[in-house]
Amino acid sequence: MRAALPVALPLVAGLALRLWMLRELFYVNGDMLIYGDLGKNLLLHGQFALTGDGGQMVPTLIRLPGYPLFLAFCFKVFGMENYFAAACVQIALDLLGCLLVAGFVRRIVPAPASRRAALAALWLAALCPFTASYAILPLAEGLTLFMLVLAMWAMARFRQDLRGRNPRWVNALWFTFAVTAATLLRPDGALAAVAFALALFIGLRRERSENGVRLRKLIRMGAVCVLLALAPFAVWTWRNWRIFHVVEPLAPRLANDPGERTNPGWERWVKSWCLDFNSTYEIYWNVPGDKLEVSALPSRAFDTPAEYAATVALADDYNTHGMELTPEIDAGFARLAAERIAAHPLRYYLWLPLGRVADMGLRPRIENLPIDLDWWVYAHHHVETEFSWAYAGLNAVYLLLAIAGLCMRPRFWWALLAYMLLRSALLWTVEAPETRYTIECFPMLFALGGVAISRLIDRPYLSKLKAVFGSG
Repeated sequence: MRAALPVALPLVAGLALRLWMLRELFYVNGDMLIYGDLGKNLLLHGQFALTGDGGQMVPTLIRLPGYPLFLAFCFKVFGMENYFAAACVQIALDLLGCLLVAGFVRRIVPAPASRRAALAALWLAALCPFTASYAILPLAEGLTLFMLVLAMWAMARFRQDLRGRNPRWVNALWFTFAVTAATLLRPDGALAAVAFALALFIGLRRERSENGVRLRKLIRMGAVCVLLALAPFAVWTWRNWRIFHVVEPLAPRLANDPGERTNPGWERWVKSWCLDFNSTYEIYWNVPGDKLEVSALPSRAFDTPAEYAATVALADDYNTHGMELTPEIDAGFARLAAERIAAHPLRYYLWLPLGRVADMGLRPRIENLPIDLDWWVYAHHHVETEFSWAYAGLNAVYLLLAIAGLCMRPRFWWALLAYMLLRSALLWTVEAPETRYTIECFPMLFALGGVAISRLIDRPYLSKLKAVFGSG
């Protein structure tokens, strides 16, 4: 009983945090209703479709089927459109994910520090309010986080099997399930398959040369796992070809169905100045369909008086044409974007993408909290500003601990870093930043942070630090 107490305490604390958030912060709107509609129609009509006018089924491919299938399961078990029950299931999986993070860390840190590092990672994961706030919402992010942790745990177990010359099917299959499910939930889940599978492949070569692991068994396991991983996407691709006559193995980048008009000129123009989540929320999400207020645009959206006048003219045309981006208006934004990019290519291709990635990684993660967008204006709301800065500080602590953990180079450190770098490279291409796009990096931050804390509180290490600073 006493041996289980160090593990039970962070889990109980984590459960209390998530239950409090569930009571205070749970809501259903926006994308959640889209996922729910898809899940409901899968359950009731056997179709991956949205409900159109008059209740008719409208087939779609704007979302991958992973999360709608999860909601369909929850609706079947707990009642139709019971999003609250789905959130409760996610809380249970999130806490299980905390244990898996600890299990992963215990396998990448040599004894005797492994238990201490695992417990530190468990506390970091259980008490992280950023990931907890997604566990209590019916969105794909919470389930994706669990699948990423499961993939990390299975990866470490499989590598441990190789060291014992006995690679087991169970761990290979868990890894395959995790990376496949992560990709079925969100297209960027495929990044985990790339980063982690590469780590396993390199490990296979090393362990085979050092420990004589049988090549034939490894080839057979690899072939089966690849086929199992690709099978759902083959079915999804065939379905999309049969219904829409397009080859789409994942989901469209702009979440549009075939034949649905996109606005490439508008997208490129927004990308030429958009830097933070405020612009995403106030401008990007509202057009088309809502009024475009030039006064709401930041000053970086205009470089010259002529450019400002052209933007005002386009906004007036848009506002007077039913707030719709007609092909002519979109072409006008395309011309404006081309001029801005030609005048400042370095800003478009380097500084703005770098700024957007920084905004997504460093901004206070308050997107799921009832806090105003202008959280930094202390005169408007003292408490919200102070809380937001505290959140930013906590986010920085997780990042700094992870950097310290990387410097200590535990097993799989480069695989965790590769995933985060691949994700940052993907986010380099987005037009409008959202902090939720970087939430999937937190399982890696928990693991690396646990490694760092274990090393920092290690007594011999502290003695060395005291000796160094004392002698100075």
